[in-house]
Amino acid sequence: MERPVFDMMWNDQEKAQLREWDRTVYWHAFTQMAEYDPFIIERAEGCRLWDIDGREYIDGVASLWCNVHGHRHPILDAAVREQLGKVTHVTSLGCSNPTSILLAKRLVDLAPAGLRHVFFSDSGATAVEVAIKLAFQYWRQCSDPRPDKTLYAALGDAYHGDTIGAISVGGVDRFNAVFQPLLFEVRRLPCPDTYRAPPGLADEALTDYYLSQAEQLFRREGHRIAALIGEPLMQCAAGMVAHPPGYLRGIRELTRKHEILLIADEVAVGFGRTGTMFACQQEEVSPDFLCLGKGITGGYLPVAATLTTDTVYEAFLGEYASLRTFFHGHTYGGNPLGCAVALANLEVFQKEKTLEKLPSKISHLQRRLQKIAERPHVGSVRQRGLIAGVELVRDRATKEPFPWTERRGWKVCQIARECGVFLRPLGDVVVIFPPLAVSLEELDRICDAVETGIRRVTEEPV
Repeated sequence: MERPVFDMMWNDQEKAQLREWDRTVYWHAFTQMAEYDPFIIERAEGCRLWDIDGREYIDGVASLWCNVHGHRHPILDAAVREQLGKVTHVTSLGCSNPTSILLAKRLVDLAPAGLRHVFFSDSGATAVEVAIKLAFQYWRQCSDPRPDKTLYAALGDAYHGDTIGAISVGGVDRFNAVFQPLLFEVRRLPCPDTYRAPPGLADEALTDYYLSQAEQLFRREGHRIAALIGEPLMQCAAGMVAHPPGYLRGIRELTRKHEILLIADEVAVGFGRTGTMFACQQEEVSPDFLCLGKGITGGYLPVAATLTTDTVYEAFLGEYASLRTFFHGHTYGGNPLGCAVALANLEVFQKEKTLEKLPSKISHLQRRLQKIAERPHVGSVRQRGLIAGVELVRDRATKEPFPWTERRGWKVCQIARECGVFLRPLGDVVVIFPPLAVSLEELDRICDAVETGIRRVTEEPV
């Protein structure tokens, strides 16, 4: 089946062949291939997708939480074309290029105070892996070495990627259980959940409660903990779990007090998703490491970055024979094509005043979610900026979930697709995570599709 890349008309025989290869050759991530029903996107523009049959969908998942300004944005497209005329790849091993240098400086200028050095990789998981390894090596090379600091602390139900280090600090059992013998030791703090909180605790007491759990752990084992990792404000893959106000700020203060490095994983929540460029900024927190990915290129190319401080960076400086070098790297880390489009992505934020336009969209989504929250089987609606999760439950009063085997969230998303909206659930949490460029009319269509799906899946006879 050979055809020019610009020819987008597929006949029925070619479509059937594509679907067959999609089922049997292309092994998809987080997908049970025995049950996979091919869904093949051929093209996209703005916040819209079209499949090989010409059906149109709103991209309600931002192409897995990474698209920012929409597909085929002219400034982003032009940046890739321009860089193609210069150089497509330069190794970061003892070598550099102007585009990657400029992106590193731009990220430092935008990041929370004190983050002055950038290590590039190629995915969110690798950005986390870099932070984990840097923290470990730091405590062996700093001015006051602490080689006993070999443990990590992480939050319950955390997700930080799929490399061995990332799943070690991750806490989603269904993803990690089979790999348990490969994972390193981690101390787990309770997930600071504002919906499924300990019984009897008032909302205003949640922050102090969860911080007290951290304080107890740090008093007991802080001398052995190299770093704490967490997603600021909202744990996305955990089911869009919203943290109580002040938790992030409190954790920063505790980690400083107990000499524990703080790794902020903003792979999902960074680049405007929560309403500010970085989620840490909402509680005026500067971590020791900031992990970035997904939206860094506007959803165009795989680039990730780990930012850190002078204190960490300087612990790795010395003569070659001292072996203080960070012996870690990825072939495509700092790739000029990706860095070019990442620079253009940041340019669009400025030119189109993306952050300034968000409050009206966030408020509009909030109003629509308030209506959805009234459905009898919606237990909780959680929103941070243009990120939202709608949790379905069998019983609102007791928060009893539906049996997971019934796949209610998945069924809602299937109905939404019939309504022309592409969504993916997290269990029985229906996720709304559109590009920041989404219009109010597109937000309405997304919410209409979610409400239709919830009504049909939870309120009508099966």
